[in-house]
Amino acid sequence: MPPPHPPAAGRLAGAPVVLLALAVTAPLAVVSGVVPAGYAAGLTAEPLLFAGLGLLLLTFASGYLAAARRMPHPGPLYSVVARGLGRPLGLAAAWLALLSYATLQLACYGLAGAAAAPLLDTWFGVGVPWWAVAAGCWAVVAGCGLVRGAVTAWLIAVLVLGETVVIVGYGAANLLHPSGAGSAWTTVSPAALADVPRPVLGLLLVGAALSFVGFETAAGYGDQTRHPRRATYLCVVLTTVLTGAAAWAMGVAAGPDRIVALAGARGPELMVGLAADRLAPWAVTLGRVTLVTGLLAAALALHQVIVRHLVALGRERVLPAAFGRTPAVASLAQSAVLGAALGGCAYAGLVPGRGLGTAGGLGILAVLTATSLAALLFLNRSPNGEGAWQRLFAPTIGTVGLGVLGYLAARDLPALLGVPMLRVWIGLAAAGAAVLAGLGSGLALRRTAPVVYAGIGLGGAAVVVTPTLPALPRQRLPGAHRPERVGGEELTGPAGSPRRRTPGSE
Repeated sequence: MPPPHPPAAGRLAGAPVVLLALAVTAPLAVVSGVVPAGYAAGLTAEPLLFAGLGLLLLTFASGYLAAARRMPHPGPLYSVVARGLGRPLGLAAAWLALLSYATLQLACYGLAGAAAAPLLDTWFGVGVPWWAVAAGCWAVVAGCGLVRGAVTAWLIAVLVLGETVVIVGYGAANLLHPSGAGSAWTTVSPAALADVPRPVLGLLLVGAALSFVGFETAAGYGDQTRHPRRATYLCVVLTTVLTGAAAWAMGVAAGPDRIVALAGARGPELMVGLAADRLAPWAVTLGRVTLVTGLLAAALALHQVIVRHLVALGRERVLPAAFGRTPAVASLAQSAVLGAALGGCAYAGLVPGRGLGTAGGLGILAVLTATSLAALLFLNRSPNGEGAWQRLFAPTIGTVGLGVLGYLAARDLPALLGVPMLRVWIGLAAAGAAVLAGLGSGLALRRTAPVVYAGIGLGGAAVVVTPTLPALPRQRLPGAHRPERVGGEELTGPAGSPRRRTPGSE
């Protein structure tokens, strides 16, 4: 197997890596979509959900990063699963992660098209279909995939900083102009959680958890930054603060007594509606534009994540070696597949949106659960200086917590995804096919290509395979071919000592 060609360590600073991971979470889309949905369902203490989930994911990250730091890998999730649960399950995690990230990217294209079409109609008086805007976003992502990764990383960083400025600006305006009805701290009171039915609370908890999907990608840049662990922790903290503080500010602006009714009436327009009551019209337009550019940044960041997975699988010879030698080949292949999927949706009249994004997030949630269990097994099977918290307690808490979220999601999938049951079964069949394909390819490689199989999860690192030597024949005892020399009729000397027979002795 050829040696890997990783990018130079430290080529990216910590800040761009944090923003690359934050871009995948699409914070402005979460604030405009997930937060109003939670309030409309009757959950007035929504900021507490984000805070609790942030603590859970920080706990998960402690064990996950302890296992991932052993060998930096562009696809750290499936690398940890391969080392903890076995290489076939590692490939199953890789295929499911690729499918889930691609689904999230397709949803970003659809949401960007739906968000940009009204703006273009207002500015130019031209009705532009969603797929035309989505196709333009796809072309930008495909083109950026062929330039240097550092250039794309800085472009994504600028777009994410724009999202952050809008979230902070809207939040500040909401806090400076409260409604005056009710206490500002009602939305962060734990007592408000008791008013929500348990099934609804479970679904809202899962929806909020999916808002964090993307933080795990920061560890995939361990070969390009000096502190991938700090980047992962900081991404979780920033996501928690941005979404939780924005949700609290929206509750203060609308009032604890009115936020549920207002969120139900305005829906995704709640964020810009509250801003329109407090800011100039240009600030509202800026927020709408930034929502589109934020979705474009998420698509760009997801493209980077998927390409890095394809490059790693190419270096491991699981996929064609051309993917590993030339990242541009992997980028073109990923763009072609997403372009075909986007064209298929446009032809069928389907608009990829939040339901598709939720499905992709659930796939990543399943991979995260498997990763936490794999980290628990790997770190305790091969300890290397980790403390009891990283090796035992953090992975255990992460596995149980993420497993509970998975159970809550599976309990009522149609309500969570907002689609008919037939589409739910289609999504489950696609996820199952990806898992079975990974398992099957791993088992096949174990029989047909043991060297390739041994390199799964190593990112193309050299694999040393000790050949199995043939069994040597057992050495015969001296004289075993001359029974008369070892038998009872052996002649002895006067003192009873053995004496050799000679031709003249007889």
